[in-house]
Amino acid sequence: MTTKGRLYGIGIGPGDPELLTLKALRLLQAAPVVAYQSATDKESIARKIIAPYLPGNQIEVLYHLPRALEPEQAKSIYDKEIEPIAAHLAAGRDVVVVCEGDPFFYGSFMYVFTRLSEEYETEVVPGVSSLMACPVALGVPFTYYNDILTVLPAPLPAEELITQLLTTDAAAIMKLGRHFTKVRDILHQLGLASRALYIERATMAQQRIVPLDEVDPAEVPYFAMIVIPSKSRL
Repeated sequence: MTTKGRLYGIGIGPGDPELLTLKALRLLQAAPVVAYQSATDKESIARKIIAPYLPGNQIEVLYHLPRALEPEQAKSIYDKEIEPIAAHLAAGRDVVVVCEGDPFFYGSFMYVFTRLSEEYETEVVPGVSSLMACPVALGVPFTYYNDILTVLPAPLPAEELITQLLTTDAAAIMKLGRHFTKVRDILHQLGLASRALYIERATMAQQRIVPLDEVDPAEVPYFAMIVIPSKSRL
């Protein structure tokens, strides 16, 4: 009887390969199978981050998790995409699934975890998330003392964004992409635009920091964030 493989989900950080933890690096290099995802017909950013550390003798599995799908539509696609990972686990091979940022903070590994963790022994290794990387790259402390920090996905309806922004001390607005114009207009409406800082692809070679009102909405990537730091100064 074949012993089942073990599943590992490791956070590999926001882009800089040196932001992997020692534990993530050890597991990455020891596993016989490494899996990473990308958008369809696009280079895997996760694969690019870990490339310097791959020993060259591992089985690599690429899978696709399309974004911006309705949950019911996405479910069947995700079920099918993780089948190769399940097949390796069933054959007794350990699989490391690499995840940009942190696996459980808007991480793609969550969709693998919810489908396979009950059947296969699973270990998750946290990673540096963009929520931590962006303020550091911008050179601004996010919160002080008892400040409240709110993390907001940009696709939320405008009314919900406004409600949340009115009741917090600091905010991170993620997943900007095509929602940038809506978010920028809300920040002007609420008088927050002067505090808002825009950054894209934090810690990557292509990192850009641009004044909010100079950002071209047509060029805003998914991996962009608006940071609204606390007004506190202690």
